[in-house]
Amino acid sequence: MRPILVVLLLAVAASAAPKYETIFTDYHEEFGIPEAARIKAAEEAMDFDGSRIVGGSGSNVGQWPFFGGLLITLTDNRQSICGSSLLSNTRALTAAHCWRHGSSQGRQVTVIFASNRLFSGGTRVNSNRVDMHGSYNQNTLANDIAVITINHVGYTNNINRINLPTGTASYAGNQAVAVGFGRTADGAAGANNQNLNHVTLTVITNDECRRTFGNTIIASTLCTSGAGGRSVCQGDSGGPLRINGPILIGVTSFVARAGCQRGLPAGFARVTSFLAWIRARM
Repeated sequence: MRPILVVLLLAVAASAAPKYETIFTDYHEEFGIPEAARIKAAEEAMDFDGSRIVGGSGSNVGQWPFFGGLLITLTDNRQSICGSSLLSNTRALTAAHCWRHGSSQGRQVTVIFASNRLFSGGTRVNSNRVDMHGSYNQNTLANDIAVITINHVGYTNNINRINLPTGTASYAGNQAVAVGFGRTADGAAGANNQNLNHVTLTVITNDECRRTFGNTIIASTLCTSGAGGRSVCQGDSGGPLRINGPILIGVTSFVARAGCQRGLPAGFARVTSFLAWIRARM
C-alpha cells in the first residue's frame, strides 16, 4: 500500500503546484518578423487609422522625442521590429533579445527617430554595433538589455534624449507610459494598425508579478499591471517605459505568451539595476 500512497501524494502535490504563464522562445520568429511584414504592408497600403498598443492612443511626431523605432535586419536578411530609447547623441538603449534570441541573430539595426511610421520618414540611422549584457539569458530574459552605438544624431524639437533614473526606487504604484509600434490587440483584431502608440500603465511589485510568471521575475525585473486589457504587446520589445521627467525606468522585455489582453502583467528590464553597466558604455 505504501507505494500506492506515495504515488497518490505526488499526484496531489503536482496538481496543487502553481501553473505559471510562459514567455516567448524566439521573439523574431514568433512576433517580430510577422509584425514587420504586417506594418510594411499596411504602410504601403496607406492604411493609417492612428492607433497602436493594447488599450492605448496614437502618438504624434515629436511627442516622445527619445523614442527610436528599430528595424532589425537578421542574418538571413528578413526584417523584424523593436523599439529603443535615445540616451545620448550616439547611444540608444534596447532589449538584448531584439538583437539575438532563439535561432535569430541581428546583422544590422536601423534606428528611426521623429517618425510615427517604421518604413518611411524621420531620421534613420544604421548600426551593427550592439553591446548586449554579458549575463543576458535567452531562456529567461534575465538581463535583457543592450546598448546600440549610432552615428551622431543632433537634438531637435522632435529628437532628444531621455534621462536615466537615480537611486533604487521600486516605482510600485507609479503611473508610467510605454511607447511602441506593437500590436493593439491579440489575433486578427490587432492587425489593422501600424502607427506609433503609447499607453499609461501602473507599476506593480515583483511579488505580485511573480504570482503570474514565477521565477522568471527577478530583482532586475520591473512589472506593470495588465488591468483593463491595457499593456504592451508583440512588437513593443525594447521600447521605453518612462515616468515624468522624462525618466526611463524600464525597457520592454516580455508579455505572456498567451496574449496581451488577458489582464496579465508585462515585464521590463529594470533600468536602475543596470545603471553602472549602461553608463560604462555611454
